[in-house]
This record gives sequence, C-alpha cells and structure tokens, in this order.
Amino acid sequence: PSVPDAEYDKLMNELIEIEESFPELKTADSPTQRIGGQVLDAFEKVQHQTSMLSLGNAFNEEDLRDFDRRVRQAVEDEFSYVCELKIDGLAVSLRYEDGYLVLGATRGDGTTGENITENLKTIRSIPLRIKEPLSMEVRGEAFMPRKSFEALNEAKMERDEVPFANPRNAAAGSLRQLDPKIAAKRNLDIFVYAMTDTGELEIDSHSESLNLLDDLGFKTNKERQTCETIDDVIAYIESWQTKRPELSYDIDGIVIKVDSFDQQAELGTTAKSPRWA
Repeated sequence: PSVPDAEYDKLMNELIEIEESFPELKTADSPTQRIGGQVLDAFEKVQHQTSMLSLGNAFNEEDLRDFDRRVRQAVEDEFSYVCELKIDGLAVSLRYEDGYLVLGATRGDGTTGENITENLKTIRSIPLRIKEPLSMEVRGEAFMPRKSFEALNEAKMERDEVPFANPRNAAAGSLRQLDPKIAAKRNLDIFVYAMTDTGELEIDSHSESLNLLDDLGFKTNKERQTCETIDDVIAYIESWQTKRPELSYDIDGIVIKVDSFDQQAELGTTAKSPRWA
C-alpha cells in the first residue's frame, strides 16, 4: 500500500532522527539509504562482471522471419521465444553481494560503465536487500514515467529552464546528477529484465529467471509473453501497435529472445550482440 508524500516524508524524518540517536539500529537496507548521499566530484568507472551487449534490430516482418530461420538452422530441438516490451530508458547493472545492493552502474560501452549507485538507490522499486542472500548481477532499464516527466518539465518551464526533450533524456540526466538528492526528486522507476550467474540457481530459461526475479523482490514488466512460433511473435508485436498509448511509460520496440539458456549458449553471440535475441 502507498502513503501520501507528506506522510512518507514525516515518517522518514522520524526514522532519520532515530538512526541519528541510535546509530547501531541503522541497517544497509534502511529506507534512509535512499535519500541521497554526499555530492560527488565525478563518477568512477567500474567494470561489469558480464558484458552488457547491444541487441540486433529487425525493422519489418521479413527481418523477423529471417531471424527465425537463422535460429531454426542453428538449433535442432524445438524452442520458444519470450517477447518483452523494450522500455525507453537507461540500461543499468545492479550488483548484489549476499543479498545486499553494493553497486549500480550505467551500461557505458558494455564492458565498463559509471558508478551511479547512490542515484539508483533513490529508486524505490530497486530493492536494497533481496529476499535471498545471493551474489549476482541483474540488468534493468531505469526510466521516467510519463506523469513524472510532464510534472518535471512543467516545473522547469515555470523556472524559465529548458525542458527535457523526452522521458529517456530526463531519466539519463537524472541518473547522472552528481548530487543524489536531485535524482531522488525525479520519481524514476525501473524494470529488471535479466540476471547473470544463473548456474547455481538451477534455472533453465529466461522466463524462469524473470519469475525468480519477481520472487526475489525485483520489479519486472508483466507484459511479457512466451511465444511458440514466429507467427505468435508477430501477433504480439501487432497487438502493441494499438495498446502502446495506454502505457504509463515510453517503449521503443519489442525484445525477442530464445527462451532456453542451453539454446542461447548454442546460438552464441557476435562481438556486439547475442544471436539469440
């Protein structure tokens, strides 16, 4: 359940006072850890444990069917696809150790990103501690909902400031603020869409990993769908041509992935992108 902002701020101030009086009560996953740390001089560079690859593009039905043919030529067994909305935001990586968030970074060049942990902590839908003491990296798309974007631009124009061109630019600009308190006021959100180091978790597919992310307390996008054929994929894509305006956030396409991790490994990757997506 949600509470009004004024009530939330009152409770937060009370918690801050308690933790200042009794420092031993402060925990790593306390809500006070979200309100923004000290102002940074610059963002340090950090290396991702697993590269964040870009995705190939399909611009029409013929491209999709060509992709499907390539997959069928490479994979002998039956397979299925998972279709997901491609959120128009900023790709980020979240690293957890023993269940606690220890690092958040931008995608950067895919190998090295910038440490924006303090800014990402201000996003309430990012758990500071997950429900199991796991060590792993997860990937997500941080974004600004349309209502937050409209309110931010309205406030900017009232101050005679240049408004942001679109929600994606607003999200990216917010997460690259050296003062986390500014990011905390921007009402950002996130959908987590992947996890790394899945071997010890005994999950066999992308769809299973998304369900596990839900169970661990992450926010995933529920508009995903498993498709058995490329015709099902095309039908899913076409359905969003009309439903897209109903969303409270921007998307810039659909992501299609082979579901099975074994088959993903069989298909492999190029230097820039996976062959299974």
